[in-house]
Amino acid sequence: MIRRFGEAPRHDIRYRLRPGVYAILPRGRHLLVTHQAEPVPELQLPGGGIDPGEHPLRALHREVHEETGWIIARPRRIGAFRRFTYMPEYGFWAEKLCVIYRADPVRALGAPTEPGHHAVWITPENAATQLGNSGDRHFVSRALGLV
Repeated sequence: MIRRFGEAPRHDIRYRLRPGVYAILPRGRHLLVTHQAEPVPELQLPGGGIDPGEHPLRALHREVHEETGWIIARPRRIGAFRRFTYMPEYGFWAEKLCVIYRADPVRALGAPTEPGHHAVWITPENAATQLGNSGDRHFVSRALGLV
C-alpha cells in the first residue's frame, strides 16, 4: 500500500490516475524548487506527469528542465505517495501517484520553459514547511534528515 497524503478520496467523485515524477534537488545548503504562479501560487518540487509511453526517468529530466531550466544527474528513487486533488489546468479530479527521486542539479541551461514557473533556491528547512503539499514536505524532511 502506498501512503496517502492530503484529502481522503471522495466517494462521489471519479478520479483519473495521474502518475508523475518529482525531484528533491539538493546543492550545498539549499534545494532547487519551482514556484508555480497559477492556479494558486506555491513552491513545489520540480516534476509532473508522465506522458503516455514515456519512461519515468525521461519524464523526470524533462519536467525538471521545463520547470527550472536545470539539467540533473544521478536520479535515485526514494519513495512514492498518493494524493487526491482537482487539477484545474486539466479540468479533472486526479489520483496522483507521485514517485519521488533525489538527484543532483548539474547546471542551468536557461530560464524555465513551463509558463508561470521559475526556479527558486531555498533551505531544506524552509522547503520542509513551505512546499505546497504535505507529501513533498514529508519526503524532503525524510530524505534530508530533518525528522
